[in-house]
Amino acid sequence: MELNILFLFALFIVAFMYASVGHGGASGYLALMALFGISTIFMRASALTLNLFVAGVSFYAYYKGGYFKRKLLLPFIIGSIPMAFIGARIFIDPQIFKYILGVFLIVAVARMVYTPNKNQQQIIPFNFIIALIIGALLGFFSGLIGIGGGIILSPILLLLGWANVKETAAISALFIFLNSAAGIFGLLTTDISFSPQLMSWVIVALVGGILGAYSGSYRFSLVRLRYLLAFVLLLASIKLFWI
Repeated sequence: MELNILFLFALFIVAFMYASVGHGGASGYLALMALFGISTIFMRASALTLNLFVAGVSFYAYYKGGYFKRKLLLPFIIGSIPMAFIGARIFIDPQIFKYILGVFLIVAVARMVYTPNKNQQQIIPFNFIIALIIGALLGFFSGLIGIGGGIILSPILLLLGWANVKETAAISALFIFLNSAAGIFGLLTTDISFSPQLMSWVIVALVGGILGAYSGSYRFSLVRLRYLLAFVLLLASIKLFWI
C-alpha cells in the first residue's frame, strides 16, 4: 500500500513537470514503472494511455495561449502517425526494450537540464522534407517503446530554430497526443496488456497534467523540480542498464 501511494505521488509530480513544458510524460512514467518494478508487459500501453490525457490538457493550455503553429506540425505528424502505428505492432524482447528505453531516458535527462533561451526571436523557416523524416523516425520509436516522441522533438525544434520555447511546447504536446493515439491503435491489433491500476494512474496524472499545463503556459519557475525529475530519470536509466 505504501509503495502504491508513493508511486501515485511520484506520478503526479512527473505529469505536472512534463505538462509544464508541453510533454505527455511517457518517458517519466516508464522510468517510474522501471523503478517500482512494474512488469514490461504493462509499460507501453499504460504509458501511451497516460500520454493521451496529459499531452491533451497540455496542448489545450498552450493552444489557448496562442502558441500553436499548425503549419510546422503538419510534416511531423504526416511522417510520425503511420510509423507509430507500425512501431507499436512490433514485438520487442523485454531486455532490448530496457536498453532502448534507458537510452531515451538519458535523452530525457538532457532535455530536462537543457535551458533554451526564452528570448529567442529569430525563427528559421523549416524544411518540409527534413521535418517529415524526423517525424517518421520519432514516430517509429514512439510506438516501439511507448513514448510520444516530444522529449526528442522539442530540443530538435529549438536547436534548428524552427520555433520558440512556447511554440515548441504547443507543437510537441499535440505531436505526442497524436503519436500516442496511433501507438495505442497499433497495440490494439496485438496482445495488448494494460495495468489493472491504470484508471487510478490516469486520474492522478490528469490532475497533475492540468496543474502543470497551467503553470507552464504562464510564467511560473519550476527549475528545482525539473532538476529533481532529471535525477529520477537518470536513476531509472541506470537501473534499466544494470538489471
